Amino acid sequence: MRTRLLAATLTAFAAVSLAACSSSGSGTSAAGTGGSPTASTTASAATTAADAPTAGSTAAPAPGASTPAASTPAASTPGTPAAGASDGPAAGSASPGTPDAAGTPAQPKPAPPADAGLPTKPGTDVTAKLVEALNAIDPAIVGGKPDQAVDRARNQCQAMYQFPKDRSKLVELTNQRFTDAAHPQGFGPEKAEKIIDALRATLCPPA
Repeated sequence: MRTRLLAATLTAFAAVSLAACSSSGSGTSAAGTGGSPTASTTASAATTAADAPTAGSTAAPAPGASTPAASTPAASTPGTPAAGASDGPAAGSASPGTPDAAGTPAQPKPAPPADAGLPTKPGTDVTAKLVEALNAIDPAIVGGKPDQAVDRARNQCQAMYQFPKDRSKLVELTNQRFTDAAHPQGFGPEKAEKIIDALRATLCPPA
């Protein structure tokens, strides 16, 4: 600030000196007028010198004036995540609701009970109906042994439960179960079909 004032004073002094020299050379002054041209010129030069900034100096802001921010914006640095931080879930952690990558093996179906499809031992009435139906096919099927015929019939009912659509297998199993001395290989496919129908109608539970 002092440098600026000193420069302005020197400039004004030089201007006054030049004006004085010019006035003495011309010898002319305006007598009786309200102002001297020389004085006006000197004052104007002094004012201009005071207002003009000195080369190399920076104009100081007026009291109360806000200083503008630096024109060069600060370099913006993108946010750096903290060490160890990650956008995704931590390794080894499972998101809620996300299945395990390996997958959970399907649980095996429980094995059916050994007596699945095996009817309970029938009462007297059901036994009588079963024996009557078998005797109608061939009396040798029962052969005077109703209890044995009932046991064979119950086992055949279980096979019918296990293989409900495999008719040929059921015929084969019937010929293996219902035998006698005269028919060691069973009573044949035709009578086996009739035995299956008789068991379904009297003893075996509905399919």
